[in-house]
Amino acid sequence: MRRTRHVTDHFFYDDQSREEGIFHTKGEQVGQFSTGTIRHGKPKRLHANLPTRRPLHPVVPQLTEQQGQGVLAILAVGSEESGMSELAQGLRRHGYRVEGAATGTKALQVHRNADLVLLDLDLPDLDGLEVCRSIRASSQTPVIAVTARESELDRVLVLQAGADDCMTKPYGIRELMARMDAIMRRIQPQWPLEQVIEHWPLRIDVNSREVRLDGRLIEVTRKEFDLLHLLASWPDTVIPRQQLTAQVWGDSVPLRGRTIDTHVSSLRSKLGSSSWIVTVRGVGFRLGNQ
Repeated sequence: MRRTRHVTDHFFYDDQSREEGIFHTKGEQVGQFSTGTIRHGKPKRLHANLPTRRPLHPVVPQLTEQQGQGVLAILAVGSEESGMSELAQGLRRHGYRVEGAATGTKALQVHRNADLVLLDLDLPDLDGLEVCRSIRASSQTPVIAVTARESELDRVLVLQAGADDCMTKPYGIRELMARMDAIMRRIQPQWPLEQVIEHWPLRIDVNSREVRLDGRLIEVTRKEFDLLHLLASWPDTVIPRQQLTAQVWGDSVPLRGRTIDTHVSSLRSKLGSSSWIVTVRGVGFRLGNQ
């Protein structure tokens, strides 16, 4: 299949890379990803005979209290508008909320509203390291710094300024999400789970790993058991998809496709009713009532 390559002011990608969330800084030595291989080269300007695309709209909506409670809120700080727009779109496709800040001043005003800060150190108004130090001095919000500098000393200075992690441009969104999830797992305590849970007529026993409904044994797979047990441990709580992924599957990268939905559908079928597991659109799932 022919792969169409697009060029923007700051990034270039082809159709497959865009679908996979891999964006590369223009003008740098970059990798064009294909199955099992990487080819290096510099991007070229768009010519009239290449396919065109709609202009990018670098508008990143601001966070509101009403948006998706329980979804991880990301503050993306950077001055490259088209690049930040592509980054925000990629993160939203994987279930994150994103707020943009084009300057260090704006970032210092709103960082307390975020669960995690992605900080590009190349800012138009303030030194990126100073912004990082200020965020760390006033809050415990985790910070992932992004820099174009590749030396070990530069990375050391970034970490000493208070960043929890440091990434070098260009980078792929899958690696970024893996690092984000790893940081959130470290700072968020694991939720305690009971050994035996009863929501009559449903009974879940961790020691025997048995699920019973009205005393009848329900055959479930290992992941189905873990998923149902987690939901039943917090019956009045909507558990976000990211939390389900981290605690049931243990993956640092969000699951592909509809893995969680497939397991939920199977459990509903085995329990005889879709009301046992309630979908909260755009957030996650919670245990329901028969």
